[in-house]
Amino acid sequence: MQVSVETAEGLKRRLKVQVPSSRVEEAVQNRLRDMRGKVKLQGFRPGKVPFKVVEKRYGPQVRGEVLDEVVRSTYAEALEENALRPAGAPEIQPLNLEAGQDLEYEASFEIIPTIEIQGIESIELTRPAVDIADEDIDRILQRLLRQHADYSEIDRAAAEGDRITIDFEGKVDGEDFAGNTGEDVPVPLGEGQMPGPFEEQLIGLKAGDEKTLDYEFPEAFPDEQIAGKTAQFVVKVKQVEAPELPEADDAFAEKLGMEGGIEAVRNRIAESLERERDQAVRTRLKGQVMDALLEKHDIELPQTLVDQEIEQIRQQSAATDDDSLQSDHYEKEARRRVTLGLVVNEIVRSNQIQLDAERLQQALRRVASGYEQPEQVMQYYVQNQELMQSLQMQVMEDQVVDWVVEQAQVSDETMSLDALTKNEEQNG
Repeated sequence: MQVSVETAEGLKRRLKVQVPSSRVEEAVQNRLRDMRGKVKLQGFRPGKVPFKVVEKRYGPQVRGEVLDEVVRSTYAEALEENALRPAGAPEIQPLNLEAGQDLEYEASFEIIPTIEIQGIESIELTRPAVDIADEDIDRILQRLLRQHADYSEIDRAAAEGDRITIDFEGKVDGEDFAGNTGEDVPVPLGEGQMPGPFEEQLIGLKAGDEKTLDYEFPEAFPDEQIAGKTAQFVVKVKQVEAPELPEADDAFAEKLGMEGGIEAVRNRIAESLERERDQAVRTRLKGQVMDALLEKHDIELPQTLVDQEIEQIRQQSAATDDDSLQSDHYEKEARRRVTLGLVVNEIVRSNQIQLDAERLQQALRRVASGYEQPEQVMQYYVQNQELMQSLQMQVMEDQVVDWVVEQAQVSDETMSLDALTKNEEQNG
């Protein structure tokens, strides 16, 4: 087999491959001989069909199949022989497919760029140092108490912590929209059941009051017909109730179905907050690591991968037919993802980082724990190759983050849990 490599613009490469006709013809003849003992043709006993008859009947079909297989196998051999890593599927152009003559074809593709991982030791990272304080536990405990509060009707203006029952009807530009009405809707003020700017306008209202509220929907609101627009809601207050919270005692713990009294409840809350903290710290570090890797590796990208990522982002975003205003955003985000993917893959490859099977299991259990039947969810993941590959990539990415953190310059920053989680919500 003869192979020549031509370098085109940027990362584009063109392979010219010439395969001896003997390789193709031998494969064709072998397959026809194998078929001769299996084919059934009228007028011939099984296994007794003359070779010439088989060749005439099936030769063109077999030759086409063999040519496809030879092209695939020789393309792979040519890549290995020339140490080329394609970024995507090649465009194959046949040059000579004539029987009895050498097979010739061209394969055009883009290659993965050569990446030199650099500057890891100079990366500066800030790691939040957060202790779970009693006030953090108290805040969650108060939330639990409010969820189990008894409410009684009152004759005064609604305040934060009260529950207000309302009817409402909203319009945008004078028109109805999906979900624009509600009757006898209970709204616990301060719980975030309704958007903050909407709830704030309910404070101070009494039973029997009627008020028109303005609410501007976020630009990213799922319903694109009203996203970014201001709605007018006519709100009628039906009832205002004040909460009577249960005591934070052992009886309340028993009501929650927990043994060990209120101290066990506080310990459970602390454990939950610690998990929340650890995840937020990891998310913060990961964001810093990815930004640093992006900054330190300005590499030429295969347009093939960028285009694939753009399409994936569009599908994930459920973009409308008219997405011209977002095309620049897609391009920018796609180039970011492709760059980080290539850099992360190179770190894995050059440092021989192996997937941690135990971490993968932990990640799988973590995903499944959010469902009512976690064992079934885990089994579903195991049987779904695409889902497992995605989870494996997440775990491997986390391992790369750990590898960078071990070598980078890391300083701890003391902060409260509230500051940490609010920062994550803003960045999210």
